[in-house]
Amino acid sequence: MKVIYFDTETSGLDFIENEIIELAMLIVEDGRIEEYDKFINIGKDLPSKITEITGITDEDLITKGFSEKSIAEDLKNHLTSGTLMIAHNCQFDLSFVYYLLKRHYPLEADDIVKNLYWLDTVTVLKDRKEFPHKLIDAVKHYGIEEVNFHRAIDDTKALYNVVQALINERPDLEEYINIFGYNPKWGVSGPKFPFIEYKRQYYQNIGLVPENQTLPKK
Repeated sequence: MKVIYFDTETSGLDFIENEIIELAMLIVEDGRIEEYDKFINIGKDLPSKITEITGITDEDLITKGFSEKSIAEDLKNHLTSGTLMIAHNCQFDLSFVYYLLKRHYPLEADDIVKNLYWLDTVTVLKDRKEFPHKLIDAVKHYGIEEVNFHRAIDDTKALYNVVQALINERPDLEEYINIFGYNPKWGVSGPKFPFIEYKRQYYQNIGLVPENQTLPKK
């Protein structure tokens, strides 16, 4: 199975109004790892807060960025049916990827995303450790070397190492495929995708929960 670890940096939090400004992927297939990292020139100024958080500037997007259309084409080519897509807080990244594809492939976007498998490491982590559950918390929890967080390619590399640690801790990640946990207090952020099973998931403070009590088995 082809596996893609991915992360996005965006111009804001609105899945429809804002855009991806950096897309990073580690594409694992047939024992090889391909690294993909591109800025996207969105044709507008970034909010100062986004530059402050990510370090990405308007100049970066203008001088190093690719058109959104070319990124959509790259995604269409890489996101082949049956690929496993892994992200930390996958609902967020899936939503942005979907709307990017929808802008350029309105008739194909739904089929592209529904023919993939999706794994959210935040959902897994909530069954593995106490709050908080950010990527940096997982990195520290599993003793992984820290990276430049809030840059997509560095977050993707950290994510890859976190997933290996999760597998070594308990090999049940397949049970979480296409299952996203959400905090009942806030509900699901963004669109509810019909191919994802959304389950209520509360914070817990016991660390690694027993196998018969993990979210997929509830």
